[in-house]
Amino acid sequence: MTTTAPGRPQQVTFRNRLLRLAGMVTTPLLPQDYLDLIAPLRSGVALRGRIVAVQPETRDAATVVIQPGRGWNGHLPGQYVRLGVDVDGVRQWRAYSVTSVPGRADGRISVTVKAIPDGKVSNHLVRRIRPGTIVQLDQAQGDFTLPAATPERVLFLTAGSGITPVMGMLRAGLADRADVVLVHSAPTRDDVIFGAELRELAAAGALRLVERHTDTDGLLGVHELDDLVPDHTDRETWACGPVGLLDAVEEHWTSRGVPDRLHTERFRPTVISPGEGGTVTFARAGVTVEADGATPLLDAGEAAGVLMPSGCRMGICFGCVVPLRQGAVRDLRNGDLTTAVPGDGVLIQTCVSAAAGTCDIEL
Repeated sequence: MTTTAPGRPQQVTFRNRLLRLAGMVTTPLLPQDYLDLIAPLRSGVALRGRIVAVQPETRDAATVVIQPGRGWNGHLPGQYVRLGVDVDGVRQWRAYSVTSVPGRADGRISVTVKAIPDGKVSNHLVRRIRPGTIVQLDQAQGDFTLPAATPERVLFLTAGSGITPVMGMLRAGLADRADVVLVHSAPTRDDVIFGAELRELAAAGALRLVERHTDTDGLLGVHELDDLVPDHTDRETWACGPVGLLDAVEEHWTSRGVPDRLHTERFRPTVISPGEGGTVTFARAGVTVEADGATPLLDAGEAAGVLMPSGCRMGICFGCVVPLRQGAVRDLRNGDLTTAVPGDGVLIQTCVSAAAGTCDIEL
């Protein structure tokens, strides 16, 4: 008589055995921690990018060329991308327009950054960051883009770094499909980002370029458009620049009865000021507590009755990882700060993170 043994569980693959062994050998780090060192752009992980080059544009602006990871979904001309950059131990997130042509053969993208006074991230990217640096990436977003049916006549009204999303549209061949006028304002001729490239396009008849150098010509008044571009209200218009300019432009187009022909782009970054401890809001639970700078968020939440996911409580198993919607937290193991604004998608370990100011947790 033949006896058949009960079916055995599915055999563990050699790969799984190897990973288990690697996990034992590398504890308290996980194998993926080492993979992050040798293959940070691999698929299946948080989207990252590697800085390939930093190319000066003006005295205070530079184009940063990035090789994105395999999870990059591409972009439309005019869209922006959020970069997560570690500056002096703090992860900061900022949004920058993508200035490269979509679908480059090498897969690379570029953002062009203008250093602003006291701007931690912008100055770091323009003056300090080096090729080989890994940055965090979000997918491209934004609706400051051209419609599927390209308008016959287009006006771009820009100032300072407001030229960056427009440059993405021009490089994508807009001038081959439309009558384009660009009115751009900058302090001096040398301060015009992409100045040489724009002047070459104008010389070749691809667009009409109107430069206003504020150091000598003064600020551009919207009323001057009647003389500079007589048909400006008949053109589909995209404007990007300082808040004051955009406010004036919106009022002007509304007063002329054509607000639907105007598209504006505004960046309003949230300023995070890290400190010691702060008010912690657990959003879904509807609970708000005060926590000091030495108490793990896991403990603070549990003490307030919030159902908190957890595991080892030592920062090893990653069972307590949740999204930080906004605010600042400090890693209790090494003091590193992480900041976030809405939409960043930053994940933190609550068992080893404490409040470093007001913060909002997705729990």
